[in-house]
Amino acid sequence: MRKDSPTSALRRLGFADPGRASKLLDGRIDEWEPILDELGNGADPDLGLLTLLRLTEASPHAMQTLLNSETIRRSVCAIAAMSSALGDMLITHPEWIDDLGDKVDISPDGTVFLEALDVKEGSSPSDVVAGVRWEDGVALLRTLYYRQLISIAARDLTSKNPVAEYRWVSESISDLVDGCLKGALALSRSVVPGSENVRLTIIAMGKTGARELNYISDVDVVYVGELADATGLSGTEMTSDAERVSEEEALEIATKLANAVSQAVSGPGAVMPLWPLDANLRPEGKDGPLVRTLASHVAYYERWAKDWEFQALLKARPAAGDEELGRAYVDAVATFVWSASQREGFVESSRQMRTRVESNIASQDAARQIKLGEGGLRDVEFTVQLLQLVHGRVDTSLRVRNTLDALAALRDGGYVARTDADELEGYYRFLRTLEHRIQLQKMRRSHVLPTQTDQLRRIARAMKIDRVATGEDLEKEWKKVRGAVRSLHKAIYYRPLLPAAARLRDDDISLDREAAADRLAGIGYRDPARAIDHISALTEGVSRTAKIQRQLLPVLLGWFAEGPEPDSGLLHFRILSETMGRTHWYMKLLRDSGMAARRLAHILSTSRYLAEAIPALPESVRWLEGNEELKPLSGTALRQELDALISRRNTHEGVAMAGRYLRRRILLRTGLGLVLGVIDTREAQASITMGAEIAVDAALRAATAKVLAGHDLEEAPSRYLVVGLGSFGAHEMSYGSDADILFVHEPLSDDKVFAQKIAVEIATTLIAVLKDGAEEPPLKIDADLRPEGRNGPLARSLASYEEYYDRWLETWERQALLIARPVAGDEELGESFIDLIDPIRYGEPLSPGEHRDVRRMKARIESERAPRGVEKTRHLKLGPGGISDVDWTVQYLQLDHGGSNPSLRTTSTLDGLVAATEAGLLSHGDADRLADAWLFAQHLRLAIVLGTGRTSGPRIDTVPTDSTELATIAALLSRDHEARQEVGETYLRLSRRARSVVERIFFGDDE
Repeated sequence: MRKDSPTSALRRLGFADPGRASKLLDGRIDEWEPILDELGNGADPDLGLLTLLRLTEASPHAMQTLLNSETIRRSVCAIAAMSSALGDMLITHPEWIDDLGDKVDISPDGTVFLEALDVKEGSSPSDVVAGVRWEDGVALLRTLYYRQLISIAARDLTSKNPVAEYRWVSESISDLVDGCLKGALALSRSVVPGSENVRLTIIAMGKTGARELNYISDVDVVYVGELADATGLSGTEMTSDAERVSEEEALEIATKLANAVSQAVSGPGAVMPLWPLDANLRPEGKDGPLVRTLASHVAYYERWAKDWEFQALLKARPAAGDEELGRAYVDAVATFVWSASQREGFVESSRQMRTRVESNIASQDAARQIKLGEGGLRDVEFTVQLLQLVHGRVDTSLRVRNTLDALAALRDGGYVARTDADELEGYYRFLRTLEHRIQLQKMRRSHVLPTQTDQLRRIARAMKIDRVATGEDLEKEWKKVRGAVRSLHKAIYYRPLLPAAARLRDDDISLDREAAADRLAGIGYRDPARAIDHISALTEGVSRTAKIQRQLLPVLLGWFAEGPEPDSGLLHFRILSETMGRTHWYMKLLRDSGMAARRLAHILSTSRYLAEAIPALPESVRWLEGNEELKPLSGTALRQELDALISRRNTHEGVAMAGRYLRRRILLRTGLGLVLGVIDTREAQASITMGAEIAVDAALRAATAKVLAGHDLEEAPSRYLVVGLGSFGAHEMSYGSDADILFVHEPLSDDKVFAQKIAVEIATTLIAVLKDGAEEPPLKIDADLRPEGRNGPLARSLASYEEYYDRWLETWERQALLIARPVAGDEELGESFIDLIDPIRYGEPLSPGEHRDVRRMKARIESERAPRGVEKTRHLKLGPGGISDVDWTVQYLQLDHGGSNPSLRTTSTLDGLVAATEAGLLSHGDADRLADAWLFAQHLRLAIVLGTGRTSGPRIDTVPTDSTELATIAALLSRDHEARQEVGETYLRLSRRARSVVERIFFGDDE
């Protein structure tokens, strides 16, 4: 202690009221200096000083011992500064301090207790009989218990890192309880007549069974009794055959023994009771008999036990009494414990029990409950126990009692992520140490963080954590831990795989090759042998990935079987998993996500297009965790992303590939969103169209830069514009759609010929860079709708378009311009082009000749363009009542009435139907028939590509006849692949109704 004023010196040591402490010492600070220095390391120096003053007054010998022995001084000061209750014990028994410098060694075999109780030499530990009077034995038992408990507390409180040593403390207390129970049973046998005829085992449950006891805990036990065999216990002769007891009488004796044990540790006596001995976890609880035979226990668990009782049995172990009977009990109940998760609704029942526990917490304590409340110990324990019970039925490494052991096993087995397990372990140790510190203050059973400033400060200092020095620090740390535990609890405890895994049959979960083949065939796999090869490849080895696959696959196999192509689902899951290798987040996501695994299984077994696309963009699996990532991005966001990608490319090809890469991401995102029902058909079409726009935009930039560089031009001789037509212009593209375009330029110099040459080169290069390159999906550009069709120049100036439309415009070209819009290039030029074509496309009503032209052109398309060998009624685009019928009907009305009715001026087919209805050109019924057929056909086109994986050819526009393909499409449309026959029937019904409207509205009498 520094030689400054007494008050300053005491304040520096951590005394909250140094003035009062100085007065209490009454000038003896120098004499007490070593003790005061040690108290400064304690939780509450003020409390410690008061206790030690009382101790030294009660025992002058104590003062000398404290001054002479550094180890004793450290231990006594730590106890005195933390616990008023344990301090009072030292004052009552000052001789106990002499033990506190010794090494603490608590033995669960009860040797210390049995020797003190004068147990007869040669007796077996399971049936020993004390040789002392009851009252003396009870006092000895309790005194020895408290004396050893103080030794445990001394080591705990003097530890430099009590959080790290938490486990030693709990296990030592548990061992102390075990020894005490053995002593209590020996003492009880000395006073219960006929006890030699009875075998009794005390089964530890709960924290006692897991060796996780607190300083103050209820000790949960279950009693099992049996009639001893003919030789009696420990070879002692039983009474004669005539006087031998019956099983019923044996249970009565065993019950008296159990009651006596409870009285020994919990009843009135000269020394205060130790702890409540709680037997309410026994069958039937308080209403059931205190002691049952092993057979009676087994019968109860077979017929009447509830789910929570099996969870309670998870920690059962023999603590005292007949060891053979105790082992038999544990072996017998293990069968029930490790099959409990197969009970109907087991996981859901466990979760409901956790919710009930929380709801029963007193409202005033809820926010500060470190055991039962949100983010408390029970969150960790329930999480660990549920995972043990679900997965422990096949993984014996999980069959452990202690929470930290179980957490380590779950981590090593891949059931919990390493980081999550490590965090939970740290938080659990913190919470248990905090619980110990709360209880140590007054040796009272409490799990509520106090609000009193002095108590919070005392606990904070006793935690010995660098960042926790004050009560405020402790509050902050507790809130942080509470939030983190709650978050992990929700993520793991409510993991969606758990109920599914719990419901699996043993054949499902074993993955045994022979047993699996029949099971796989039975649930729909066409090639079970090949499927088993995939399973073996995924699960072989001891890697963490293989371990997690062994958890996932039994569930995933069932989910794949819910789709129309389970074999394909498993194959593509293997491909994806091998692509991902040991990527840390992939397996963790599938194991822990709320929906990702289920969604992935549905997608892989339903959509070949997506199954083949996901491994090429594996980060897309992350998108399945929620809905937000599956919604289409805005055009602004996509163009910003394109700009960012292009900024990192320094070649023309790289710029073009950036656009096509982004398009591939968009196509995949769109397909996932559509298959999972996050977006609808129109949103999917708009998103696919936006992907084409992005690709064309990048291709235009790349082509322009490449051509200009080839001509050594620093500036372009024109401004350039790409105009979308057809489904591209209408925002109605599908996966197999071509991009119809016009290429427009506006010369910036007088050399119009050179400008035209460069514009054609750029247009030609643009088409090429979108078509070439195997790394990204190609985008076919169709420029045949340009003036003069294939015979016309690929690019024209704005003035040339104006001249052409003024002199040679045909009706079909006017119709094509109805769905024209700028998609890439110069915005001002785009506005000029729209100003040019608006008077053309929305001009005067159709003349009689133009009416005939439109109808004849439509009839010629129907007869000439439909693919050969395809049943016309099943062709989605060109068949009767198909997409083309509806498109042409809307465009026909737009051509005839768009000039006088601005609401018809839209590139969207469905918006055009709405506008025509509001304008009185269509009845609501007719509009609905057209819209229903058009939407269903468009959805079918998307589903055919997604289901079959084909992106080109006539079959992508035809309703399939193949049963498997129909099942796949049905699953994509309705999630029910059994509805395969309804697909074609529904389309034919809708298209017939639409065709009747088309024939009446479009093919009516010529005007």
